[in-house]
Amino acid sequence: MPRYGPPDAFETPRFSGPRTFMRLPHVRDLEGVDVAIVGIPTDGAVVYRTGARFGPEAIRSASVMLRNYNPLLGVDVVDKLSLVDYGDVPTVPGSTEDSLARSAAALAEVAGAGVTTLCLGGDHTVLLAELRALAAVHGPLALVQLDSHHDLWDEYFGQRLFHGSVVRRALEEGLIDAGRSVQAGLRGSLTEAGDARLPADFGIDALTYEELAALGPAAFSQRVRDRVGTAPCFLSFDVDFVDPAFAPGTGTPEVGGPSSREALTYVRSLAGLDFRGFDCVEVSPPYDPAGVTAFVAANACFEMLSLLALRR
Repeated sequence: MPRYGPPDAFETPRFSGPRTFMRLPHVRDLEGVDVAIVGIPTDGAVVYRTGARFGPEAIRSASVMLRNYNPLLGVDVVDKLSLVDYGDVPTVPGSTEDSLARSAAALAEVAGAGVTTLCLGGDHTVLLAELRALAAVHGPLALVQLDSHHDLWDEYFGQRLFHGSVVRRALEEGLIDAGRSVQAGLRGSLTEAGDARLPADFGIDALTYEELAALGPAAFSQRVRDRVGTAPCFLSFDVDFVDPAFAPGTGTPEVGGPSSREALTYVRSLAGLDFRGFDCVEVSPPYDPAGVTAFVAANACFEMLSLLALRR
């Protein structure tokens, strides 16, 4: 049975070869694969700044700096996991509904093969495609969402599929177990006071960033564990969770959030949970010529892989 991993960085320089995640082989045959990194390049559902369709490409380019071993979690992800870059799933410019349907169908093949997905967005609506594919295999998932927005609004401009409504749509489709879900990092101005109550209205435990910062990683970790328990879960990392001073390349930035170091610490604190899928979304390279945001995103993805490796 094949086993996949990156080339040796001491044998081939990082700037060589095709731009896959961590320079992993681009493989579609899923035999012997534990984790597939999958791009979902779409941004037709953003309400402010576009560009996230180029997010997967940017994250892959930044990820060439990643190596095998995570010294803070003490795990070698390549030793524990057979990893491939599956490439991108189909998307449809100009039609969010068709894009989600095609992406979900492609992801269903990966999930059905028993492979864990780590998806690179794309705007946050890609979460709906992911959850449709994964819930068909695992049932409703506990959602752990690190984000500055709860994405529970109903409609934008009379339309129901936008990145700010994706979690609401997933709840309506029965893809998320609200009673086991946690959102953290919420901040920024709102249209009305009722917007802040939406997570509670839907039964989700939500923390503003001020509450999260007061808790710290250890207490946050315990709060999530108490909520999620042993349920299968999904981790969604919206890069606007990070303060735009550290991750400016995103569509709807909100100031007053964590540094990149702090953000990665919150991801790392989730070790031990039963994750069946991950994503990192809303990286918009046109707004960050230096590529800082993509480096943050790539490292967040590495921490996610490390969480999975620890359970193996």
